Amino acid sequence: MSESWVHAQENPADELAQLHFFSFKKRQPEGEIEFVITVKEFACRNALHMRFYAQSDKEVNQGTAPFRPFGWGDSLLNALCECMRGIRQFPYEGESQAPRAPEPTRTPPSPAEH
Repeated sequence: MSESWVHAQENPADELAQLHFFSFKKRQPEGEIEFVITVKEFACRNALHMRFYAQSDKEVNQGTAPFRPFGWGDSLLNALCECMRGIRQFPYEGESQAPRAPEPTRTPPSPAEH
């Protein structure tokens, strides 16, 4: 069954998509973390021949190798479940922070400089 919004797309390269939003709470010893998952339903299959793409709003595994969970599928359910599997598989370790540059070392002035 085709929905009328898909006919608004004139060129498949435009990748027109309807957005679906989901909320998911991951429970960890430190507390609950809410993830918002956005699933794109493409009017036409995209360049990778998939109709649905899901992506989390947060990264996981930030301390080792940051990863933003995602999922592809031929159905909204498949894409959503694949993304949720990625969230469950890796720990949420807080917001990523850029590494700080080391503080410059200051040497005390020599007695001759006084």
